[in-house]
Amino acid sequence: MKKVEIFDPAMCCSTGVCGPSVDPDLTRVASAVYSLEQKNFDVTRYNLANDPAAFTDNKEVNQVLHEKGADALPITLLNNEVVKVGNYPTNDELAKWLDVKADELQQKPRVAVPIDFN
Repeated sequence: MKKVEIFDPAMCCSTGVCGPSVDPDLTRVASAVYSLEQKNFDVTRYNLANDPAAFTDNKEVNQVLHEKGADALPITLLNNEVVKVGNYPTNDELAKWLDVKADELQQKPRVAVPIDFN
C-alpha cells in the first residue's frame, strides 16, 4: 500500500483549520486527507509545532530543511520519497499517486458541535 506523509509548518492545531481566517488550501488538504483516511489509505500529517521529532527523524525531510530552511514546508513524501516541496499536493496529485478519482477527495468531516443554552 502506498504511503503519503505531509510535513506541515508550525500551526496552531493539527490541521491548521482553526482561527478567525482559515487558508482555503488547508481546508482542502484536511478534507482530502480525511477522505483518504476514510478509504483506509495510509496518510499522515505532521505539524512542526506538535511533532518536531518526526521532522528530525526523517532523513529526507531533514535534508530538505537543511538545504532550503523552513520555507520549504510543507513537504510531501510518497513512499518515503520527497514528491513536493513548498506547497501542498493538489487533489489531482493525490488522486494520481493513490489511484483514486480527484472528486473522491472532497468529503467533509462531520463533527458534532454541542450547544449549551445555559
